Amino acid sequence: MEESEVKNIISKGAKDSVLVYLSTAGVVLLLLMLFGLTMRTAQSGGLSIPDELFYQLMTAHGIGMVGIAGICGASIMWYFLGQYVKLSTPIFILNLVLFLVGVVMILSAIFLGGFAAAWTFLYPLPAMSGGGWEAGAAVLYLSGVLLIGVGFLVFHLDTGWAILKRYGSISNAMGWPQLFGNSTADAPPPTVVASTMVLIINVLGLVSGAAVLVISIINILVPEFTIDPLLGKNMIFFFGHVFINATIYMSVIAVYEIVPHYTGRAWKANKPFLLAWTCSTLFVIIVYPHHLLMDFAMPTWMMVMGQIISYLSGIPVLVVTAFGALTYVHRSGLNWSMPVSLLFLAVFGWAVGSIPAIVDGTIVVNQVLHNTQWVPGHFHTYLLLGLVPMVMGFMYYITKNEGSKLDRAALLSFIVGGLGFILTFLWAGKESVPRRFAEHQPEWLMIDAIGAVFAGLTILSVIIFVLSFLSRVGKAVRT
Repeated sequence: MEESEVKNIISKGAKDSVLVYLSTAGVVLLLLMLFGLTMRTAQSGGLSIPDELFYQLMTAHGIGMVGIAGICGASIMWYFLGQYVKLSTPIFILNLVLFLVGVVMILSAIFLGGFAAAWTFLYPLPAMSGGGWEAGAAVLYLSGVLLIGVGFLVFHLDTGWAILKRYGSISNAMGWPQLFGNSTADAPPPTVVASTMVLIINVLGLVSGAAVLVISIINILVPEFTIDPLLGKNMIFFFGHVFINATIYMSVIAVYEIVPHYTGRAWKANKPFLLAWTCSTLFVIIVYPHHLLMDFAMPTWMMVMGQIISYLSGIPVLVVTAFGALTYVHRSGLNWSMPVSLLFLAVFGWAVGSIPAIVDGTIVVNQVLHNTQWVPGHFHTYLLLGLVPMVMGFMYYITKNEGSKLDRAALLSFIVGGLGFILTFLWAGKESVPRRFAEHQPEWLMIDAIGAVFAGLTILSVIIFVLSFLSRVGKAVRT
């Protein structure tokens, strides 16, 4: 075994910290999914709630899912990266503490202060509530998001410091000497390559997000302080796009580490793997303008770039991951336990999610579909069928839970519920049902009702997953 592949033993304190992360994530994830079910049921007419509460739930659901996806991805990356480099457990814990404090601030701003400007907090809209909330609520919300961002930034700086101490440079950690050399025998492990890629993109994204959050807070307190709203929107969507993509890139490390555990075949960083992660590093940074295709004031070259890179961005890492997973499983004789089954479902969800994303990333289609429910359909595919199974697979793996008959039944219901829920979103998008509307027309209610049923089935499955994990946390802590 090459020196770069020698794994450190995870300390008990480090493992316990990861279990705390996952326990927190499981509980918060279920709460946010219930928020989503409430909104879908209200849209179908099956539940009557005030419009202002709907938009508050929408704001909490959106920002909460982005944050909890980050917490899940960070726990996976930190656990496995810590087997190759020396990471700081106190900083890891600090990130969770800042996250929880930020969550309290955000929920207070939303449900006590009435803030309901959606997770994107587009400048200068938080300061222009039309009487919906006071300035203090907007400042509290933005400050909570900023605090969470600071926690993640510190987290990534610690991983960067550890990677640099072990590998000497970013280029070495990305495997560029091996990519452009003759041999990949001493290439860094896939976990290190993926973690370094996330370090590069997320530091840039978090700095951009923190800057526009500070600007927005100052603008609320000192209205004379302004910036170009289009610049602010670019900064927000650069941050948002990079961060949510980074959550998946952190979580996919579970595939690289757990699948070999069951197949007995180590996942090697060959040239296609290194090239894929290098290309994705660049693509994730420059693809974000596909969120702004309807902004006529955007430079044409940026919108064209956003469309073209949308076609390319998901291909490199996805192809090497999907093809690699099939290769490592082929004739391996592995037992399809819950960890492996969930991880393969995650790779499928990630692959399928790229299709509606590419469709919406086409300018002429985007002009028709972007403000419809097609968009939540595509990102729910990535997150619900991609990221969530990655996290659940890691939960089963770290608690050494191969799965019971109930767990397997829950997996089947999760697949049915998740696919059905996502397809109702895409169906609604095809029917031009607008997104972010609290009230729907009568002809849309059937789609909403079907979606609510599938959402309920999905949540029931996740409840079983999370309870199965929580029931074993105590034993995992003692070992």
